[in-house]
Amino acid sequence: MSFKEYDNYDALGLAELVKNKEVSAEELLDEAIERNEKINNQTNAVVLKHYDEAKEMIKKGLPKGPFTGVPYLLKDLHVLLTGTKTTYGSKFFEDYVADHNSTLVDRYLDAGLVIFGKTNSPEFGLTVTTEPELYGPTRNPWNLDHSAGGSSGGAASAVASGVLPMANASDGGGSIRIPASCCGLLGLKPTRARTPMGPDRGEGWAGQSISHCVSKTVRDSAALLDATSGFSPGDPYAPTEPSGSFLSANGKDPGKLKIALNLPTDAIKIDDDVVASIENTAKLCEGLGHHVERASPEPDLEALSEAIGIIISANVALTLQQRADALGTEVTPDVVEHITFRMFENGKEFSADQYAKATLINHQAGRVLGDFMENYDLILSPVLTKPPVKIGEIDMSSNDVRTYIERLSSYSCFTGLYNQTGQPSISVPLGFSKLDLPIGSMFTSAFGNDELLISIASQLEEAQPWKDKKPPVYSN
Repeated sequence: MSFKEYDNYDALGLAELVKNKEVSAEELLDEAIERNEKINNQTNAVVLKHYDEAKEMIKKGLPKGPFTGVPYLLKDLHVLLTGTKTTYGSKFFEDYVADHNSTLVDRYLDAGLVIFGKTNSPEFGLTVTTEPELYGPTRNPWNLDHSAGGSSGGAASAVASGVLPMANASDGGGSIRIPASCCGLLGLKPTRARTPMGPDRGEGWAGQSISHCVSKTVRDSAALLDATSGFSPGDPYAPTEPSGSFLSANGKDPGKLKIALNLPTDAIKIDDDVVASIENTAKLCEGLGHHVERASPEPDLEALSEAIGIIISANVALTLQQRADALGTEVTPDVVEHITFRMFENGKEFSADQYAKATLINHQAGRVLGDFMENYDLILSPVLTKPPVKIGEIDMSSNDVRTYIERLSSYSCFTGLYNQTGQPSISVPLGFSKLDLPIGSMFTSAFGNDELLISIASQLEEAQPWKDKKPPVYSN
């Protein structure tokens, strides 16, 4: 198989080649490994390599699934693969080796995916760039001076640079959609609880976090959601079941939709390139027969900001304290990055009633958005307020906490709401800045209606294709 042929296929396409015996799983793995070895010294996307384990996986025989033989990468955060490290991007977990699989990983393996490594994440997935002290920054293949986004920056960089067609990602405040936007990919955050968090947890960040993938095509994302979604025994809750397969929603006419354009340029400073990109997306939707009008939901954003800080800080405190107890040590400033330690300290100080109030605020926002979605099918908004920032601009090692928070909050103020309400939300790669950096357009639907996002994304993919757009730094 030549480099060019590999590029012609998405994950489902590669699986079809394996099924028809036109190429072997071993050949696909060798291709992915060779590409990663060529490009990773520039992007620093893949930080843990499981090449031998992947080869052994194929040797033992792969199950028959929708992605049998397709190379795949896990994010180095929360998802566990027996006998391999998951470091959470932190030196505090540098030697942590899993003794069991995550439920999600079992579903990946049952789908036939061949896991050959893990991708870079900021420490504990806490920020919107990927620059952990443990491994160093992941760079954007569209411009290596810029961030690939976070927290699934390693996953997005690896896919965008041609190593593989899709990779595991997770999203607790935008961490699928942000790197997808930064790297010119599709990034779907499913409805709360659509994919499993077990067996170690029932939910992430009080239901704000969920795992799925970044991908080059809509149909890959849909088919992977079919393979991985669904209730697992012991889960605390689950969303409603879809009306059919998610893959069947790909290419399905979404009908004539009423879309709320949430572009509050008076209240929020948004880069001109981003405004132009989102307005172009709105025009594209109108050209497809949809009705677009300016409208914004009005939850209590100040209360939501406080709530998300409390919930995440409390969870950080628990994670670090559990690790310290397991190691028989203490959590000290030298074992984690500065912002992480500050969150640990804050998390220890918050009271039980503050945490309960934070979850209530999230649920109240869900009611506000639920009412808003009675009048609209979709919300269209930016993913980020400006194109991908440069490496070092948002730094978790910084001692200047005020500047860090200001830069973080002014850059990413659209995505977190839908983690807090649990709604499905997707970044679609439809725009570029004047400096040729990708700009994603974010669509959000009502709770449980992931199918509509897949349908509208596939309609936009057909109207304005993006799969064959390649960044300057590309492994072929």
